[in-house]
Amino acid sequence: MVLRAFLLAIGDLSDRRVLAILGRSLLITLLIFVGIGVVLGFTLDGADPCALWSDDSCPLGPSASGFGAFLLTAIGLWFLFPAIAIGVISAYMDRIVAAVEARHYPAALASARPLGWAGGALLGLRSSLRVLLYNLIALPFYILLLVTGVGTVLLFVAVNGVAFGRDLGEMVAARHLDRPGRRLWLRETRVDRMLMGAVTTGVFVLPVVNLLAPVLGAAMATHLLQLTRRAEARPVA
Repeated sequence: MVLRAFLLAIGDLSDRRVLAILGRSLLITLLIFVGIGVVLGFTLDGADPCALWSDDSCPLGPSASGFGAFLLTAIGLWFLFPAIAIGVISAYMDRIVAAVEARHYPAALASARPLGWAGGALLGLRSSLRVLLYNLIALPFYILLLVTGVGTVLLFVAVNGVAFGRDLGEMVAARHLDRPGRRLWLRETRVDRMLMGAVTTGVFVLPVVNLLAPVLGAAMATHLLQLTRRAEARPVA
């Protein structure tokens, strides 16, 4: 089921509507990081890191503060990109899901209840905070596992896989299921959603390709919901 959802989502990346949303969401996400870098540059300018551990003074000039801001932003881009990207993509969730449903599940699109801007923003904020919290809790273990070579990446995929599986699933299910129905579907698809979240996180880990991860994850979640609902509705022989 997850493999089929993944393959269908890969095909959806060729849809013009999906590509347009991908471009907008990436632009907003990157602008957020540029803004973070600018704020860090101004914050570090004139800061005196030596004073933190000695009586010496070494205030940072424009070049040093700029480099420090760039370095911290680059680190933040790897660590925070999933949380910020999933928050941004939530604002476009209705459009992405509608484009996928129009292409594959027109009957589902006709009966959908759009999240709306406010609903998408609320779910996106909750998702971003959850992803950030999970990663902050896991941060000491990320550092400890650096010596293993791959342990940090594997733990990153596992931690974020759980978060993305929950959040993306909830976002798409909210368009079609009431609260009790959502809880039931989330419970019954726990393993599939974790696998879906792990695949999405795995894409996040890959340089350049990670830019596709938020939209790919949203499309995968849409297919997973509709495929599981079709399977449940199929009569038993």
